[in-house]
Amino acid sequence: MIPWMESIRGEVSVSQACAWLGIPRATYYRWKAAYGAKHTEPEVERIRNLCKQHKFRYGYRKITALLRKEQTINHKRVQRIMQREGLQCRVKVKKRKLAGQPAHTAEHLLKRQFQADAPMQKLVTDITYLTFGGKTLYLSSILDLFNGEIVAYSIADKQDTAFVLDTLNQLPDLPGAMLHSDQGSVYTSWAYQEAVKGKGITMSMSRKGTPADNARIESFHSTLKSETFYLEGFTCTTTAIVEQTVRDYITYYNSIRIQTKLNNQSPIDFRRLAA
Repeated sequence: MIPWMESIRGEVSVSQACAWLGIPRATYYRWKAAYGAKHTEPEVERIRNLCKQHKFRYGYRKITALLRKEQTINHKRVQRIMQREGLQCRVKVKKRKLAGQPAHTAEHLLKRQFQADAPMQKLVTDITYLTFGGKTLYLSSILDLFNGEIVAYSIADKQDTAFVLDTLNQLPDLPGAMLHSDQGSVYTSWAYQEAVKGKGITMSMSRKGTPADNARIESFHSTLKSETFYLEGFTCTTTAIVEQTVRDYITYYNSIRIQTKLNNQSPIDFRRLAA
């Protein structure tokens, strides 16, 4: 209404225009003041662009962190603008737990100590489903607890020992490092455990029926699916598109996506600055 009123300004009086709309002049001036305030805040367009750039994956706290790299701004103001403009985070977290049949389990050495003092010191791994159009692919990932970086991953149409070995073999030899997983049969297999030992890595495993023991990698998989498949509504697509989506997201996650616990830096930026 306000833009229309401004467009006929000079042709008819405010009183006449208000009469046509059936509103009091006081109401018009109140709406005009609110409209003017709304559209003169310089941060609105910057916030809108940041939300679009990150595909509405960020809430007001992370948008505030990005804005503060250029200016001083209160997080409550950012929250108010995002709510008013309909720019809130659109991600809905969904979790899944992949069960496994233990064969030769390792001791629970990690003990939920999800921090590391150096890169490639403590690693966690897991498998997640990628369901689309009546089909299913699987993603195997290895995450570095030092900075949350995904240091290895594989995508396949079946989950077997060869699948997780492909992910493991992307790692260099890491004498003294720890690799934590759940008790899935692919991880408790003799071939996998021998390959882990061959790299000088010590194996750690979650206690049976305790997904929280491997919460960090499960959280990543949940975030990946929430910010791609659930956010973008993938229902009918192709294997190639799913694979490319995952690759693009992991690149984004490692290189661009800021994390609060990393002082609002991406995993790679955090690792580089810590070197």
